[in-house]
Amino acid sequence: MMNNETIKQRDLAVVWHPCTQMKDHEHLPLTPIRRGEGVWLEDFDGNRYIDAVSSWWVNLFGHANPVINQAIRDQLDQLEHVILAGFSHEPVVKLSERLVEITPPGLSRCFYADSGSAAVEVALKMSFHYWLNTGQGGKTRFICLTNSYHGETLGALAVGDVPLYKATYGPLLMEPIPVAAPDCYEREPGETCEQVAERRFQAMEETLARHAHETCAVIIEPLVQCAGHMRMYHPRYLELLREACDRHGVHLIADEIAVGFGRTGTMFACEQADITPDFMCLSKGLTGGYLPLSVVLTNDTVYQAFYDDYTKLNAFLHSHSYTANPLACTAALATLDLFEREDVLGNNRRLAQVIRESLAPLADHPHVADVRQHGMIAAVEMVKDKTTREPYPWQERRGLIAYQHALKRGALLRPLGNVAYMMPPYVITEEQIRFLAEVMAEGIDLATAAG
Repeated sequence: MMNNETIKQRDLAVVWHPCTQMKDHEHLPLTPIRRGEGVWLEDFDGNRYIDAVSSWWVNLFGHANPVINQAIRDQLDQLEHVILAGFSHEPVVKLSERLVEITPPGLSRCFYADSGSAAVEVALKMSFHYWLNTGQGGKTRFICLTNSYHGETLGALAVGDVPLYKATYGPLLMEPIPVAAPDCYEREPGETCEQVAERRFQAMEETLARHAHETCAVIIEPLVQCAGHMRMYHPRYLELLREACDRHGVHLIADEIAVGFGRTGTMFACEQADITPDFMCLSKGLTGGYLPLSVVLTNDTVYQAFYDDYTKLNAFLHSHSYTANPLACTAALATLDLFEREDVLGNNRRLAQVIRESLAPLADHPHVADVRQHGMIAAVEMVKDKTTREPYPWQERRGLIAYQHALKRGALLRPLGNVAYMMPPYVITEEQIRFLAEVMAEGIDLATAAG
């Protein structure tokens, strides 16, 4: 019979893991998973863990969800895959119709890819190519926010703002125009998050005024910079940005890969500002956490800029072998069915309140600078000095201590540096949320008490 140790040994002989210094596994054991059900993951030795991070933010309705499982089984007997160039299939048509129906008004065309990073690449290329096709080929640059993350392919990496990635891969990357993020963590005493958004927007307004003539698009993660330590901001910034992009003739790309499908309290984060971006990138929760799939939604104005005689060579140039895979589209349709059958967003509001109440006591912790939340995403930031908000040196890896403690207690709470967070599947119970908050508090105590 297989056990944890056997799988670990076999794994380390052949597998190279992401976001990992592999030498760490000389002293930090892997956690092999045998099966999943609901919020639970179970290893080969029978230990169970609540998946409090939705397996990198993808799982919405729990592992081995019977509705999604059955839909994929049924589709598997019909069609597993077919080329999308010159061919089509019912799952992609139905999914596109439903996405156009539920996303912000005006988004009417769906272009599919196979990952979040690929969706960002599509949006960047499509924006540039639009301007090229409409006689404005001088627009070649992009504006991004500081502390942003949009993926790890070269284009997506370029419009992010992760210092380590830029230092390492800088020679390979185009240069965006960074603008200070409207991060509410950096508010002044007595300042509200909305006031931070308005104050910080002045830098964006000035940047657009100077660079609109050479800028294709502004790319943002609406409301939550997830990989950027779950830093959050007020919807007012999105309102101001939409108006300014229109005024300056610049596209707006909303990267809702991590925050879409109910994570922030509304189906899509842009809804909280009542705006429609020119491009919306979706992935992760799109298939309920089952299969790789992403989509870029855009409007008819963009679409028509590419609609021309073949000999004009104006067609958009991008493809993936597994574009709009029928099995993945079917998983996405089943995921949307679950949203329709149940009051998912209403139930999430109730669960979000439980998260808020459960984590509230941590605001008084001597080494916690901030407890923040947007819907089903909540984060707790550990600091060395609460008064000055001096961070712990990253080399001390305080978050790792909390992570290891959580595993011992039966929870997957993988931190982002010194930020502990939870983004659980929507099938979690109130009791399980309170347990996770208890485990997180214990982990933070241990991490901040360490020498």
